[in-house]
Amino acid sequence: MFSVLTEKIDAVFKRLRGHGTLTERQVTDALQEVRLALLEADVNFKIVKDFIARVQAKAVGREVLESLTPGHQVVKIVWEELRDLMGQQQAPLSLAPAPPTVMMLVGLQGSGKTTTCGKLGRLFKQQGKRVLLVAADPRRPAAGEQLAVLGAELDIPVHRVDSQALASVDVVQFCIEGVKRGREHGYDVVLLDTGGRLHIDEELMHELVAVKQAVTPHEVLLVADAMTGQEAVNVATRFDQQVGLTGIILTKIEGDARGGAVLSLKAATGKPIKFLGVGEKADALEPFHPDRMASRILGMGDVLTLIEKAQEAYSKEAVETLQRKVASNTLTLEDFRDQLRQVNRLGTFDQILSMIPGGERLKSMAGGLNQSMPEQEMKRVLAVIDSMTPEERRDHTILNGSRKKRIAKGSGTSVQDVNRLIKQFLTARTMMRSFMGGRLAKPGKGGKRRKLIRTFRV
Repeated sequence: MFSVLTEKIDAVFKRLRGHGTLTERQVTDALQEVRLALLEADVNFKIVKDFIARVQAKAVGREVLESLTPGHQVVKIVWEELRDLMGQQQAPLSLAPAPPTVMMLVGLQGSGKTTTCGKLGRLFKQQGKRVLLVAADPRRPAAGEQLAVLGAELDIPVHRVDSQALASVDVVQFCIEGVKRGREHGYDVVLLDTGGRLHIDEELMHELVAVKQAVTPHEVLLVADAMTGQEAVNVATRFDQQVGLTGIILTKIEGDARGGAVLSLKAATGKPIKFLGVGEKADALEPFHPDRMASRILGMGDVLTLIEKAQEAYSKEAVETLQRKVASNTLTLEDFRDQLRQVNRLGTFDQILSMIPGGERLKSMAGGLNQSMPEQEMKRVLAVIDSMTPEERRDHTILNGSRKKRIAKGSGTSVQDVNRLIKQFLTARTMMRSFMGGRLAKPGKGGKRRKLIRTFRV
């Protein structure tokens, strides 16, 4: 999302860091370029003006310009101001001292409320809480169906009305009944998925106010589409004025949004961004950390989030099992496939690269490289392995010519692709065993290292 902004800001600061000393004029000119980059990223112009003024006031001070590393000092000041602009620290969800905790999701139609409701339900369930989803959108019959499907997939109950009775449903009373059910049946969290509505529709906005007064939720969360840019700020401001928000969840962050909403919302509304929706899958929901986002924008990566994703994807037992198999050289294609699927859970190649320090620079250096290529290659590798029988996945040595032809036909690839995969698997297995055993390749034998680099190339 921030690739263009990151590239422009990085170019500005690269020039600053290249100077041993800085003048006030150099800092001012650099901040003007940052100003233009933020405006092009669709950040509100008033917020940009205040932001640049604060940075300039700190950056042209004597203690900065006469320091040993003035360029790095300016970058540090910009990082701190970006962090403060987005809220300083992560804002957790508020839980009731006595269950159930009631959370009300509001927003425009198509912003992703129902999907986000399912994601939050999954998150709370992972924390060991009993969750109830309430389909409080009687105007859109498909909304209840969608929430019911999500609930079934996540094994979370859904409080809903039969589709034939939707027309006569009183939304306020229905929400009261949903919360009552949650209280009487011992649920820890009740999530209200309210219907989408325009922030200028007074009648429907008054309905939200009535629901809030009736069920007194502990959280009123606006689900906003990051792709709408500055309109997301206008929507958030109006919803906050009419209903009273406690936080914001930004969706569709994985798209090509320019990032203006992320940088503007907290400053414009005073309400924190609590989560980011980074995909359609149920696990594609990340807590929002202003400091980590500031690091991403400045091209410093977000290693902490990457580590958290890895910890979620890999259990301690799975890692220990993998270590034993690698050490004993008994890793199979079945294990290889499982590891690829685990890596896939960390996110797309583009998302992983953006969390690595300097990752955005690597993407720009790649030029016209199609960022979807790694995902396509991984799908092809998985298709080849899935076309094998369990016996073939456990023992690759039995793969003869006729078996390879059958596998290639079943996976829509060629025999050469199957042979290449086997070669890649054997190389990866050898390298993993060498690294985990502490026996790195010797300087005079760089061939193995080159093979490792080529492991996932086809």
